[in-house]
Amino acid sequence: MATVQPCLTRSAVSASIGASFAGHLALTGSSGPGIALKQEAIGLAVATELPLVVLNVQRAGPSTGLPTKTEQADLLQALFGRNGECPVVVVAPATPSECFDIMFEAFRLALRAMVPVFVLSDGFLANGSEPWRIPDVSALPRLDVRFHEDRAEFHPYRRDPVSLARIWAKPGTPGLEHRIGGIEKGYDTGHISYDPENHQHMVQVREEKIARLADILPALEIDGPEAGPLLVVGWGSTFGSIRQAVRSLRSEGRSVSHVHLRHLNPLPNDLGTILKRFERVVVPELNLGQLTMVLRARYLIDAVALSKVKGRPFMVDELVEALRVFSPQSSDSRSHA
Repeated sequence: MATVQPCLTRSAVSASIGASFAGHLALTGSSGPGIALKQEAIGLAVATELPLVVLNVQRAGPSTGLPTKTEQADLLQALFGRNGECPVVVVAPATPSECFDIMFEAFRLALRAMVPVFVLSDGFLANGSEPWRIPDVSALPRLDVRFHEDRAEFHPYRRDPVSLARIWAKPGTPGLEHRIGGIEKGYDTGHISYDPENHQHMVQVREEKIARLADILPALEIDGPEAGPLLVVGWGSTFGSIRQAVRSLRSEGRSVSHVHLRHLNPLPNDLGTILKRFERVVVPELNLGQLTMVLRARYLIDAVALSKVKGRPFMVDELVEALRVFSPQSSDSRSHA
């Protein structure tokens, strides 16, 4: 393993892309404006279709903002913060211990589709702690790294028929010489191409191979009733506060459920069905409603944002108070009261 700390943020991500091209697992990380500076090169990783993991420990912005305070305001930046149609995978850990496991998941998805993957942590998780059993190294998930070695009829952008990932050929391997770069490439051949039909096809393939990752994501877990008047949807570090608030409301006799998203692009296949089983969907976020916007656009539901941008996490009591408005007590609970 090699660790490099160059003087420029863009140098760091560019070096990581070079390491990936050379056949290594590559990771780069930053927060705040550092991620904005990396975005041009992340677009290059999308165009060259190389696996790369980008860690964003989100903080309050904009610009330098509150550099030691937490926020979840970089979701839309991760999804759309590059020029052109430039899709990436986005995942988010929910707890400090999940920060370990989510890195395996990020590399698994990056290798599966040959794409960059954003990991959205935040200041609250980065400074948090919880009891965690050190895992047995032999029991950790194995990362499936497969390099192309067949020299016969070599085409650098030939794709797996299921995942649509292009083959990964190490540079310098005799017979597997090829070019990469930010200019659009011909489907299969990898030659520079300005053909309109080819560009349309390549854009759609890069989008589709990320969409297909949804087929290998685990089913969502619902904490509470499978259907009802209220579903609380969260992502990232809001997990603990939401879970405790929802369970406190259920102890009052209110029908409230909770689902927490670790995969934000692509979204899990079963999310749309789950959302439509509830009368109201509320989304607590440490931003001004970024996931809410995505859910409303994708699933055409009237999701409600509970926003907080104070550089601090949600407190359980404030969530309980806010969610009571959307979760009336059952008639049985009122009669007992």
